[in-house]
Amino acid sequence: MSLTYNLYVDQDGTENLVEKTTEEQPLTFLYGAGQMLPRFEENLSTLSTGDTFDFRLPAADAYGEYDDEAVANLPKEMFEGQDLPEIGSLLPLQDNQGNHFQGQVVSVVEDAVIVDLNHPMAGQELHFTGNVLNVRPATPEELSHGHAHGADGHHGH
Repeated sequence: MSLTYNLYVDQDGTENLVEKTTEEQPLTFLYGAGQMLPRFEENLSTLSTGDTFDFRLPAADAYGEYDDEAVANLPKEMFEGQDLPEIGSLLPLQDNQGNHFQGQVVSVVEDAVIVDLNHPMAGQELHFTGNVLNVRPATPEELSHGHAHGADGHHGH
């Protein structure tokens, strides 16, 4: 599936555009492969090429509610030999199972760097509007790779 979309979130009582794709750079994904938010795909499930959409995902169906406990204190020793990260910067992290994710630096104290592990859009309702550009069956190669190879199925690797 290939589509364009505008993503809006509420910031201080005003709905602001935070992400956008274009016909030249659409979002192309393999439907049902687990790449997208499940409720995002659900809202697109009955659409065809040329259809438009306008739907909202509550925080619980998007990136979850904001979790005040999802904060980590990283010892300053982890950054030995390099500059300490600045407040607001995103750090690439990995858990004990090898999963990659990012944390945002919220403060630097005497012996630690405090990192917020919530997704940047946690706690926010997401409002999507857009247009379906193409719906087609996945190619055998895309199915074996687990992702789409462009709008026509031939771009990529």
